[in-house]
Amino acid sequence: METQGVTNLLGDPKKAILKISTPLIVAMLIQTLYNLVDTIWVAGLGDSSLAAVGVFFPFFFILMAVSNGVGVGASSAISRRIGQNNREKASVIAEQSIILSFIIGILVIVTIPFLKAMFLGLGFEEDVSNLAYDYGSIMILGSVILFFTNMGSSILRGEGNTKKPMYAIVIGSIINIILDPIFIYVLGWGIKGAAIATVISMLVTALLFAYWIFISKNNYVNMKFSKDRLIPEYSVYKEIFKVGIPASLAQISMSLSMFAMNYIIAIVGGTAGIAIYSTGWRIVSLGVIPLHAIAAGVVAVAGAAYGACKPEKIEEAYKYAIKFAVVCETVVAVVILLLTPQIAYLFTYSEGSAHLYDGIVSFMKYMFLFYPVVPLGMLTSAMFQGINKARYSLILTIFRAIVMQLIAAYVFAFVLGYGLEGIWMGIIAGNGVSVVIMYLIGIRVINKLKDTLTKKSVEF
Repeated sequence: METQGVTNLLGDPKKAILKISTPLIVAMLIQTLYNLVDTIWVAGLGDSSLAAVGVFFPFFFILMAVSNGVGVGASSAISRRIGQNNREKASVIAEQSIILSFIIGILVIVTIPFLKAMFLGLGFEEDVSNLAYDYGSIMILGSVILFFTNMGSSILRGEGNTKKPMYAIVIGSIINIILDPIFIYVLGWGIKGAAIATVISMLVTALLFAYWIFISKNNYVNMKFSKDRLIPEYSVYKEIFKVGIPASLAQISMSLSMFAMNYIIAIVGGTAGIAIYSTGWRIVSLGVIPLHAIAAGVVAVAGAAYGACKPEKIEEAYKYAIKFAVVCETVVAVVILLLTPQIAYLFTYSEGSAHLYDGIVSFMKYMFLFYPVVPLGMLTSAMFQGINKARYSLILTIFRAIVMQLIAAYVFAFVLGYGLEGIWMGIIAGNGVSVVIMYLIGIRVINKLKDTLTKKSVEF
């Protein structure tokens, strides 16, 4: 049985990238809108509640990094089996990945009794730690739903179907936007209400995925869950983790890079400098949303081409995705540059934050050069994940985010004496040099595949 998504994966790589990426761009933009609205509603509860969400965020980020990483591993493995025309094995991988998502989700729930002690141990005040526990314990109770939802999305992405994940994410985000003010203010549940609204929206999304995966017969993978298939297959887990663990660590390494960057900025620019960076980087994160969607398309298309032993399709998908992404990010850069005064004002309209305006404007103008070059690095990482070489992705991400970016920021700020603006220069220079190196390595790996890739040499 060949679905439209599988037909896309195995067909023209350029069309496949567009058809897979476009629905995900829409879904991620809506999800980002929900995140902003959620923050606005929580902000109305006061500084302590907003701080509590911030305290829990690093823990939630790690959860998301693990969930997304394992999902990428499953998606890549399924795509490679589709390229092999091995529906049975693709279905087994999908089933095992669902079982794995439940195992990890249950293990995460065990951490709830230790949450408050962790918050206090990190030096946060007791009232903030209590609120963070109230919020975080509910969110972690929903971790089984979170992992299942991300895995369901990954399975469908792996077979080239991104419209259904788009529908599920959009519906869940809209429900969350509606429930937030009701639970937080109308019912008076406060920060607990924000967490409950999020978990309910995730549950609705999960139910949609459950229907599409377990009941609907319109998928390439065929879920049977017979007795023998309910037993964990460690060879499958090994294949998923071979891509999933490096992908998770790559995301975590970027978070560590931000912590280190904050330390350097604090020396040069103090609290104001950190505020400028954190606010400006939030805008950058919004600007690169299309790249995450395109990267998901590259993982699936490259994986299918690798499984089919067609390195020329890997190259075509990779190069086209980069061209498409560079155009998208150039448009994003121009739009953000033109709207820089207005965007900066949104974050500095109050008397207490007005002094940050010029600094945010300066940061955003420097970042104009960041958007068009970052696709070379992000999509190279995605291509490596698709062809089962995620360790390359991890090493190069650490090289870019931790080594080159931090060293360049230090050199421009302290050695060359440019201060805070030198750090922005360093971010641009460090990323610019490293992504070019990543791209050249990506091309070299593809050329090597052309010489060596045969049906006997495909690694799983």
